[in-house]
Amino acid sequence: MADDANTSSVVKAAAQDARNYWLEEGYAPGGSLREVDFAANFKGVHPLFAGIKIVDCDTHFTEPADMFTANAPAGLKSKMPHVRRVDGVDYWFVGDKNFGALGGNVIASDDNKLLGRLAFRTFEEIHPASYLVKPRLAEMDAMGIWAHICFQNSGVTQAGSLVALEDNDLAATILSLYNDACAERMRESGDRIFCMGLLPYWDKDQLNREMRRIIDMGLRGVVMPDRPERIGGPGFIGPDGKVSPFWEEFFEMCSASGTPINFHLNTALDSNSAIWNNLGFDQRLPIFALMNHLGCAATMANFMVSGLLDRYPKLKIGLIESGAGWVPFALESMEHQLDEYCTRENRGLQRTPREYFRQFWVSYWFETHAPKHMLETIGVDRVMFETDFPHPTSLYPGIQEKLVDTLGGYDYATRKRVLERNAVELYNLPF
Repeated sequence: MADDANTSSVVKAAAQDARNYWLEEGYAPGGSLREVDFAANFKGVHPLFAGIKIVDCDTHFTEPADMFTANAPAGLKSKMPHVRRVDGVDYWFVGDKNFGALGGNVIASDDNKLLGRLAFRTFEEIHPASYLVKPRLAEMDAMGIWAHICFQNSGVTQAGSLVALEDNDLAATILSLYNDACAERMRESGDRIFCMGLLPYWDKDQLNREMRRIIDMGLRGVVMPDRPERIGGPGFIGPDGKVSPFWEEFFEMCSASGTPINFHLNTALDSNSAIWNNLGFDQRLPIFALMNHLGCAATMANFMVSGLLDRYPKLKIGLIESGAGWVPFALESMEHQLDEYCTRENRGLQRTPREYFRQFWVSYWFETHAPKHMLETIGVDRVMFETDFPHPTSLYPGIQEKLVDTLGGYDYATRKRVLERNAVELYNLPF
């Protein structure tokens, strides 16, 4: 069903996508533990940020083992995702199909951090804050974080594997149950934990029904695939160069409601194609992550040249777990290239790349140079903060120290803008 001449560039979704979501090498025995002095590192909000409700705009909420089976319609309980332990590893299964492990969970139940691996192997080993609301809130308080924007963790909702079930109603039900759990966490947390909704991207009617339901439930955003063509449906742009009819109602709903769409890293690019052969696991993973960060520049650029932002000037786009330091270079590149190739004139684009960037937000966590020296260049009102808890590259521990280092030199208004107001405005948060 892919709809354009660039179909050959699309890395097609497959049944094994969920199983491959977290590489088995990443939770094999091994690695080392970093001992964490919890009392020394987690003392709540630093005085510099008193009065700021810090929003961590990229965290992950691990799907609890009974999330689907406990709430499924009676006739579908036996078909729901469930956890089985195989050779000492907890895996998600749908029927007899292995959907992979629990996701990136490197914070241990005793507060220490696993290094050199992507995850612990079982629920018992991981911190309960990874998958339960009350422990998560306690951890947030200790970190000095008021709100978490949360994304899925395991591959159990991976679109390619859901499509491979060849049962659209079952796949859509799994995603609906996921979204119901997101709404329940938001209520249980007292509007501090905001999980991003997921959609059946491959079926127009189901997509639009679930999007309306997400808006009605009050979820604060959705996660999107950069290349929906991977899943068998049409891309955002049709053969005529205009928005695909498949996506028109979806974009209209997002624009009218102010619901942001989020591109979490960029998995549409085949990052492995840029990595040399014969590199080991610990050599490949940093390059893989780097390519996915840079892939967000491609997502941004695709929107800028597509005309979609002219048609939907109120559409809000989060580029999450993306980093921020690449933005000035990417915008300079786009400004130059669009002029040299006459793209604006040829396509009737109404704004420059820098002007289109007003519809995007980016996030930083490991960076020091960008938040210290590039906020004005990127846009003080377009940069947010994240920790990536409980993933391997998370800032845990030492979160407040990182904030003091990167934002301590700014005035209070700037600190509040980056740490609170930008996320509040993107996600329509109730504070």
